[in-house]
Formats: sequence, C-alpha cells, structure tokens
Amino acid sequence: MSRPLHQQTLSLDHGAFVKTLAATENLLIIQDLDGVCMGLVNDPLTRIISPSYIQATQAFGPHFYVLTNGEHTGRRGVNQIVETSLKQAPAVVSQQQQYLPGLAAGGVQWQNRDGVVTHPGVSQAELSFLKAVPAKMEACLRAFFAQHPLSTEFQQPLDTYLAATVLDNIASPTVNLNTLYPLLAKDPSTFAALQKRMRSQLEDLLIEATQQGLGDCFFIHYAPNLGRDRSGNEIVWFCDDAAEPGSGQSASGQSGTTDYQFMLRGAIKEVGVLALLNRYYFHQTGRYPLGESFNVRRAPHDMDALVSLVAENFDPAQMPLIVGVGDTVTAQQSAGGVGSEVVGSEVKRGGSDRNFLQLIQNLKEPFNSQHLTVYVDSSGGELKNRRPLKLSSPTQLSNQAANIPQIPQQVISGPGDPADPLRLNVAFPGGHMQYCQFFEKAARERSLRLIQV
Repeated sequence: MSRPLHQQTLSLDHGAFVKTLAATENLLIIQDLDGVCMGLVNDPLTRIISPSYIQATQAFGPHFYVLTNGEHTGRRGVNQIVETSLKQAPAVVSQQQQYLPGLAAGGVQWQNRDGVVTHPGVSQAELSFLKAVPAKMEACLRAFFAQHPLSTEFQQPLDTYLAATVLDNIASPTVNLNTLYPLLAKDPSTFAALQKRMRSQLEDLLIEATQQGLGDCFFIHYAPNLGRDRSGNEIVWFCDDAAEPGSGQSASGQSGTTDYQFMLRGAIKEVGVLALLNRYYFHQTGRYPLGESFNVRRAPHDMDALVSLVAENFDPAQMPLIVGVGDTVTAQQSAGGVGSEVVGSEVKRGGSDRNFLQLIQNLKEPFNSQHLTVYVDSSGGELKNRRPLKLSSPTQLSNQAANIPQIPQQVISGPGDPADPLRLNVAFPGGHMQYCQFFEKAARERSLRLIQV
C-alpha cells in the first residue's frame, strides 16, 4: 500500500490527488497562475487560459484562491485573459462571478469573484510613485540599446519589443526580458549586461523613493532568483557569460532572471498565505483570527515568525487541508565565473513559489496537518529558465510472462537538491495542461459529491 500523498515526494499518483481535492470538505487551494494554469510565454499579452478551467474553479467556491506576482487588472492582467477566454464582457463575467479570486501583485492586490479589486494597506502616495515607474524602466532600456543596438537581422523595431517588455502594472511595475532574450541568446555577455543594468535601475528607484519620504515602502523581486542574501535581498540569476564551444549559446542554455519587479514592501507570497487563511477562517467561522484589517504589509517576513503567528491565532480544529500549487522553484549550484555573484559550489535555492510552498509545508507540524505542496513542470513553455523534471523510463518492465510486475514511472530528478528543505509532494511533468485536466476532473467529482449530499 502506497504512503499518503503528504508523505511522498514528487508523486505521480494523480488519482489520489484528484480524490483528495474532490472529497476533502475543509479544503483550501492556494494556486499560482503563470506556468500552472497557463503556459509560460515570452509576451504576456499572448497568454491564454482554458474556459473549462475557469469554470472548474467555481466548483471549489470559497475553497480556491490564487496567489500570484502578476496582477488582476490592466491590459496585461489576468482579468482580461479571463474575459477574452470566455468571450464575455466584463459586466457579464462579474455578474456570473467568473473572475479568479485571491491575491495578486505578491499579495497587495485583492479581488473577489465579482472582479472588485482593492489594495489593502497601500497608500495613495505609494501608488502615485509606482505609476511613474514604467516610464523610467522604458527610458533605461532605450539607453541600454542605444549603447548595444539590436542586430539588423531582427525585423521588428525596438518599440515593438519594449511594448511587450515593460509591464505597466498598478502595484508591481515590471520589466519582463523574455521577449528580448531570444534576440540576445547568442550574445550572453550582452544579456548579462542588460540584467545588471536593470538591477541597477531598480536599485536607483529605491533610493529615489527614500528621497521622497517613501523609504522602506518598496523592494525588488527577481524571478527566477537564487534565493536571498544575508541582508534579505533577492539574488539575481545572471545569464552565464561562458559560451559552449561553437554554439554561441550560454553554457547553461538558460536566460536566468528575466522578471524585474518593483514591488510594495510586504508583497511576498508566504505572507499572502496568511492573508488568505485569515479570509478563509472568516468564511468558515465568521471570525478573522488576525483581525478584519490584517494585510500582508502588517505581517513579519521571517518564516518561523509566520508559523508562530498562525499557531498562536488559528484554531487547530478549523484548520483546512491546504494545497499549495506552484511552478517556480529553483536550486542552482554556482560555478563562480563571469556574470555570477555566487562563489564556490554553494547551492542557491530560490524561485517565486518556493517560500509560500515552504510555509505550507512548515505548517504541517504545529497543526498535525496533511498539507500538500504541488509542483507543475512549466519547462515546456517559451521561457528558457526552467529545468524539466526527469522521469524514469516507462518501459522499465520486465518479463511479463514471469509475472514480474511493471515498475511505475517515477520522477527521478526534480527542481531541488538532496539537501533541499522543501519537499514537493505531487508533480505534474506534463505542465499546465496536465494539471488543468486533473483539476477539472476533481471539480467534476466534487460537484457530483455535493449533488449526492
């Protein structure tokens, strides 16, 4: 008999996962978006989401929330993708409550199923400062390409690429270099220089904010990243300057950090877990354990402190089975070298989903819970900074005539390393399409159970 899912690592027992989602009454799903229910693409404006997936989320009602560093609103927001996928006007989507509920912009942008958006704990002065950031990001990029002109082999003008690169989000303006990486993939040293220029630009914005009386209001989020340094700042994963002989490609073949987000202090996903759990308890019990006004900007950032805050305030008898779903978890062993700030063979662990999944895992012990962490392999998308899961051969069988049982396919290498404290319980090697297929199946089975009851 196989072990329960919460005791497994990178399990492919999707049948048990479906059964858990369908049959668990006190359930809280906290799910990332890009790479999980949508494919990763170079241009965020081309993202699509399945209408059947959107409808499936409704079967879970208040037991389902999203937690993303993207945003709900704006021309690059998820809401517009939902409207386009459903081929419905915003008023209709709102009336039918088909927007995806939860936290965006790392946790500072809340939305219900009606599409009503608020920014708990965020001041107007902060939003005004953020509004001016995209223009400064674009000016920085233009200055860089004035010094490093694009090759004439590329047909599109620079303006076309910049339109897809600078994301004018309300609460988390972002530079997304995924569109530019293919243009510079054969010149990794220039791409690494671009990464360093963007890091310098965002650090200058932090200084500017301080000069305007907004010190300690913002921070920089890099995705994917190599974890945090001793000061708590995220570490950029630079494109490898060394090239494979004769290939013109970076040695790793990966772009490294591509998303440079200027974000509000406190907008980190692990704190978002507490904000969502606080709302979930209110829905179940009529009481907010952390108070109605609690938001991510009022919480500690230390992992142990977050666990203690939950243990001290949340009734264990009401604790749901939390299922965290993400795709961005990295573990990179540095090789030193040009473009790298990490020396020696130290493993740097990061990824924008790592810490919120780690918190869910850490909450198992104090509540004696069976929480699950789920990993969706997003390496099949357009981005060149994801490593695929390695699977055992499905033909590892032997002599069936001798009644030797088939050895089931297994994940033999995942996103972490042997010493990684994060243990991902369930894996979806087939990416977002495979995950959505099983999520939709769980939704159907859950709906049938409700009808039978």
